[in-house]
Amino acid sequence: MRPPLMTKDKMIGICTASHVADRKEYAETITAIESKTGFKVLEANNLYKDTYGYLASPEERASDFNQLITDERVGMIFFGGGEGSNELLPFIDFENIKRNPKIICSYSDGTTILNTVWAKTGLETFYGQAPHIFNELTEYDYGCFQRSFVEGSSNKHVSNSKWYIQTSGTGKGILIGGYARNFAMLLGNRYFPLAPDKKYILFIEDHEVFGNVGYVSAMLSHMEQYDFIDNVRGLLFGNYSDSIHPELLARIKRFGEKHKIPSAYCDDFGHGENHAVLPIGRMAEFNSEKELLNFL
Repeated sequence: MRPPLMTKDKMIGICTASHVADRKEYAETITAIESKTGFKVLEANNLYKDTYGYLASPEERASDFNQLITDERVGMIFFGGGEGSNELLPFIDFENIKRNPKIICSYSDGTTILNTVWAKTGLETFYGQAPHIFNELTEYDYGCFQRSFVEGSSNKHVSNSKWYIQTSGTGKGILIGGYARNFAMLLGNRYFPLAPDKKYILFIEDHEVFGNVGYVSAMLSHMEQYDFIDNVRGLLFGNYSDSIHPELLARIKRFGEKHKIPSAYCDDFGHGENHAVLPIGRMAEFNSEKELLNFL
């Protein structure tokens, strides 16, 4: 199930699943979003609450998410990362999402909500962008936003970086993934049921400011120890650093060789300069040698 595209009568709903919004910073971000997209922004009711000192309560944060799902004026739910989005899962109204499908976009810690919403409802969600990128919006990021959410012309991934091919080949499957730790933690979670007869293209990203290559390797190993890995048909790894880490490329290559799947590294998505939009739940075809990721 794909959500409707944004139209001029719709608003962008902003909530925070895993951080406390700063009023001054968000005022600048909201102004930037409205001026650069032409869409008005609706702030969720508990956007600025810090009930626990470090976050609003899970019930408050989930209430904001559910509020935006229900609001007919909202065509897109937009939120950033942090820590703690997994706390919302028991409180999200997944049945309501089925009745009110709309664009849901985030990245980083938002990985947890994006993947569970798709797994529990069948609604495609979108990984790669967060509200703060509009403060210094690049032409590439703006193009990804427009193609994905306004024009509906995004039938393939548009690259903005060099690809480092680790294992050649092609694979076809449902596109899933996101930030390495969040995705690894989802495996085996009752809110993330994966059909044993489906095939998957996996996209993963992490960054050196959060963990060294050994840490990333541990996350990949965690994924490899679940049965779902037998159904993975390709791995595309996103931005890790401003410079290339040969040991990370070697780890990706070992992953591809072990599972006999195509694998590659690029800087097109993640915590770097580029923020491509990847549709979670979309059937995709991955050709590492030709540097292609087509959305079917």
